[in-house]
Amino acid sequence: MMNAVLVGCGAMSKAWLDAARQIDGLAIVGLVDLDAERARARAREYGLDGAVIGTSLDQVLDQTKPLAVFDVVVPAARRDVAFSAFAHNCHLLTEKPLADTPENARAIVDAARQAGRVHAVVQNRRYVANVRRIRRFLDSGAIGKPTSIHADFFVAPHFGGFREEMAHVLLLDMAIHTFDAARYMVAGDPAGVFCQEWEPANSWYRQGSSASAIFDLGGGKRFTYAGSWCAAGFRTSWESTWRIVAEHGSLVWDGEDGLKAEVVLSVRDGLFDLTQPITVPPLDPADRIGGHLGIIKDFIHAIETGSEPETRGSDNIKSLAMVFGAIESAETGRRVAITQEAS
Repeated sequence: MMNAVLVGCGAMSKAWLDAARQIDGLAIVGLVDLDAERARARAREYGLDGAVIGTSLDQVLDQTKPLAVFDVVVPAARRDVAFSAFAHNCHLLTEKPLADTPENARAIVDAARQAGRVHAVVQNRRYVANVRRIRRFLDSGAIGKPTSIHADFFVAPHFGGFREEMAHVLLLDMAIHTFDAARYMVAGDPAGVFCQEWEPANSWYRQGSSASAIFDLGGGKRFTYAGSWCAAGFRTSWESTWRIVAEHGSLVWDGEDGLKAEVVLSVRDGLFDLTQPITVPPLDPADRIGGHLGIIKDFIHAIETGSEPETRGSDNIKSLAMVFGAIESAETGRRVAITQEAS
């Protein structure tokens, strides 16, 4: 049995609790929120009658002595939650993003290392089935090494609330999913970025609803991102639409079920090399999928076995660095080098 305390009982906590109730041997023994009644409401909703309810994480950890903390608080509070968790010798699984600033991200990763605790981030798009299939297909070399990765994200949600007042709203609140997926699918490490943001006349956001970026992912790979949160019509998937160009062919994915690839033949017809479809294999039994559920299971497995979770903070900080690098580039109008963190 593994006991965990969940801190932050807002809307996102439902995804965590929905997943947690499906995992045998995992017990939520405490719920923490600045609004105690909100925590009590979550306890009633999920039948957590024995859970300790509180507004202070330290006090609830003292009472329950769990093995793990699930962090679902706002990004500005991540550092305090992490330090409390590690001070109580707890492992930590946190909602994305890892932190609200590069400095806090490094501080959290360093604290986890010093405490010798497992620390991972819910980068749940990695656990999408077709993301796994793409990585395995590219690793096979069927179309050669990736050279150019292109992702388009055009969705127009009317969230209301804090997002419509945020600065850099698209980059800070959503783009990390696409950036992390790109890193994973082509095994890239970010080295630099040039980015621009703008606010179209039709936008209902305060700042940063539209952005375009070019990343250097190392090894000759370039990743282009074009996105908008106020582009009504012809909506893309929340996973973006993708084209990955490789040495000997290309792969396209609509972000949903449409996934196909073509390989170049050694025959030319006029100006163009002929191509033929090539099958992208189905999921391998070893592929971990399932969004929050898959990541929580991976986190528990890492604790039990002493292995490292795929979305460990010391690796995920590279995806977060892409976000902060893009923001710095948009603010300064220049290319920004992305410093690599040790994984």
